[in-house]
Amino acid sequence: MRVLPGVAKLNDVPGAVAVQDPEEMSAHRRALEVLQRGGIEPMVGGAYALRVHTGIWRDTKDLDLFLRKDQIHEALDLLAKDGYRTELTDPMWIGKAFSGDYFVDLIFSSGNGVASVDEHWQRRAVRAEVLGRPALIVPAEEMIWQKAYIQERERFDGADIHHLIRAKGEQFDWQHLLARFADHWPVLLGHLVSFRFSFPCDKEKIPGWVMKDLLGRQLAVEDRPACSERMCRGTLRSRQQYMNELEEHGYLDAREYEVAGWTGDQAYPLKRRAGPGKRD
Repeated sequence: MRVLPGVAKLNDVPGAVAVQDPEEMSAHRRALEVLQRGGIEPMVGGAYALRVHTGIWRDTKDLDLFLRKDQIHEALDLLAKDGYRTELTDPMWIGKAFSGDYFVDLIFSSGNGVASVDEHWQRRAVRAEVLGRPALIVPAEEMIWQKAYIQERERFDGADIHHLIRAKGEQFDWQHLLARFADHWPVLLGHLVSFRFSFPCDKEKIPGWVMKDLLGRQLAVEDRPACSERMCRGTLRSRQQYMNELEEHGYLDAREYEVAGWTGDQAYPLKRRAGPGKRD
């Protein structure tokens, strides 16, 4: 696996200058420092990582820190001892630490439980100065893997994926990205086709062999019959928008079959099952 070298300083990134609330910055900086000094080396994601990789800055009230699941309780304990109010918001993927009006997200997977943080994230991470501290930054490929499944009615991260490809596509480890998506490759293909539409002049950012590989897989699917089981994989991309098919039309929730340790969605629990797809 490739290790991305070097230190990217935010003041060297075009368009990185932004006005931030000093209290917000202090709350975020302190959380990062507490975890680093406590022996946990979280990776910074979200708006800060997008700025490092693309130069694009957006205002944010939170700091996204990524770490392995086996580190979450230790991280929450360290922050609680420093005065943060903490919670394990969802044992499938996220905890939070609050300081007044500001908070830190401690993320160890995607909301659907698919894109879990593992040793590859940290080994491939770049280093940058964030909030005046040297820190690991979530690799661009892992950002795409996680963001690709965020396709809610109120939030869609497809544009962020486009920004990352436009800024760094020629540097990506595309083999690693394909391996990450595994049999979810149609999700990646959809985003790549959309990128080609959005940035036709940047076609070369996605290697031709990647598009040919994925399009070849799609053509092969057309020669096979549809699966017989009434399965809905839309729930891997949106927590809420496919509840009608699950509750009223008897489709099975793919998360129950494809996500290890899935015990149900806390925010949108499944109310009932009906029809021919009902499980015994």
